[in-house]
Amino acid sequence: MHPEPPLATSTAAPRRLIILGSTGSIGTQTIEVIEHLNALHAAGRYHQRIEVVGLVAGRNAKLLTEQAQRLGCRQIALCDPRDGADVPAGARSGIAAAEAMVREVPCDMVVAAMVGAAGLPATLAAVELGRTVALANKETLVAAGSIIVPAARASGSALLPVDSEHSAIWQCLLGRDARCCPPLSDHADIARIVLTASGGALRHLTKEQAEHATPEMTLKHPTWNMGAKVTIDSASLTNKAFEIIEAHWLFGTPADKIGVLIHPQSIVHSMVEFADFSVMAQLSPPDMRLPIQLALTFPHRPAGITRRMDWAALRQLDFAEPQPGRYPALDAAFRVIREGGTSGAIFNGAGEVATQAFLDKRISFGHMGRIALEAIDAVGITPARSVGEVLAADGAARRYVTARLAAL
Repeated sequence: MHPEPPLATSTAAPRRLIILGSTGSIGTQTIEVIEHLNALHAAGRYHQRIEVVGLVAGRNAKLLTEQAQRLGCRQIALCDPRDGADVPAGARSGIAAAEAMVREVPCDMVVAAMVGAAGLPATLAAVELGRTVALANKETLVAAGSIIVPAARASGSALLPVDSEHSAIWQCLLGRDARCCPPLSDHADIARIVLTASGGALRHLTKEQAEHATPEMTLKHPTWNMGAKVTIDSASLTNKAFEIIEAHWLFGTPADKIGVLIHPQSIVHSMVEFADFSVMAQLSPPDMRLPIQLALTFPHRPAGITRRMDWAALRQLDFAEPQPGRYPALDAAFRVIREGGTSGAIFNGAGEVATQAFLDKRISFGHMGRIALEAIDAVGITPARSVGEVLAADGAARRYVTARLAAL
């Protein structure tokens, strides 16, 4: 059976949310969506108010405090304060603060938007408690899908995707089962899942030109407004590699049924091809607030905060296969699915260090993907049976890449 959030009624109690990573890009857009939905509720146009009962951030104490005051949220946490003076009065603080928030503050949904492996223990706690999780943290399933998904199946926790690509796949599958919620199992009638990729800022360059692209060039994404790491991952297709692994876990899809197409317009967010060769796709203007809103309101679809599609202005939709050999991260993704264990944690940890090294202009753009693949071999894959083992592999990968860079 698929986990199914209960249908709300016109007299529904407020939906209580904890936002992990509230000061980041997804977190701030989530708050925009919440304020939009609560305005609809106040106007009698949406049946349920959303109450934010917990906010968790990394270091941005000033914005965290402002958000708490704006939302009337009393429970806040700062996971990575620079010093004691940064911690707001009454706030939880420290590396375990996010997990403590999830375990101690009653809620209905956890929005998992903390960047990196830092949000993994808190997300697992939410899953173990049977909470609905709006999943925006790629690293959770990349590093620990073998732990998170069985835990979700055991507790009945729904993992509602916030990434535009996985939200698109989910919406396509809702066409065949209007109540389905990930994690799902593979079905014989699904022939292939196709993830679309914008190609990032370097898509018009040759492989040789991209090899030596600067951080400034790479950060000029033509479509999406994202943080530095995600923007760089978009250009290297590392984000797509992560999404391949996530799709495997969210939809139970084997590696040979997952494909990638470069789609510069970012209008078709992903597609599902069925066994009869019919294809369903989800189209919308590129705006992360749409998949965020769907995750917060499922199974309902209230009036949106995003703009409508301007069909008259849509001249063409282009698709192309990724150039072979240009994106080593894609090879790493399929290897992670095949080999399992701690390979995803190693891939993620190595990639984060390599990306920062590129931002610091210590390595070339082309070197990033190669060094992540190298780390999988150097560190070695072991079983991933606990969060501790996953975090240990992540740490080993980071240490390996740090030492490797120091030797350059």
